Amino acid sequence: MGELRGSPTSPTEPAKVAVGRGRMRRIAVIALLLAATGAGGAVAGSASEERSRTVPCRESIDGTTFPYVGGFERRLRYRLVLGAVSAPPAYLEQEPSPTGSARWRYFSKKGLVVRAGRQQPVFVSVVRAWRDRAGIAWGHGGHDVFSSLRIAGCPGQPNQGYAYSGGFYLRSRSVCVPLLFRAGGRSKILRFGVGRRCP
Repeated sequence: MGELRGSPTSPTEPAKVAVGRGRMRRIAVIALLLAATGAGGAVAGSASEERSRTVPCRESIDGTTFPYVGGFERRLRYRLVLGAVSAPPAYLEQEPSPTGSARWRYFSKKGLVVRAGRQQPVFVSVVRAWRDRAGIAWGHGGHDVFSSLRIAGCPGQPNQGYAYSGGFYLRSRSVCVPLLFRAGGRSKILRFGVGRRCP
């Protein structure tokens, strides 16, 4: 009787081992797939990484008339964008400054002015295909480089503007950077030639 009781269990032992091995293989395959997916996600994320922040009103460095035309740089006229932003000229002839950074090697300083009296924010972003070549920073509180900025709406009269210091961070000394502006449900792309003229 003992042998008979034992005999049914003996054929099942190899089956248990086979099932165990099969489970282990499946776990190994799943682990490899997860690792590959994670690695792929990291590469994709770095290529189109979005770094953004909100620029509050308190980071404005000055008030000015709006639309702003360029102050002492009147020959390099600022451009009115969507009735909400005075953006730098199409051609920024001043050479960008070396930063000493491995990623963003150059910086081109140029302020931005946003119309006062707006309830809605203004959005400025580097066109997605350019995010590995250019970054932006306006407002002094971020201490970093961003792909997109949300500039808060600030109180005041419509003929007043809030000025923000900042500019373009670049991998190359001479480029034509496309930025997307969004305000009041509308959008527009402007190009900025740093050290060269855009076609």
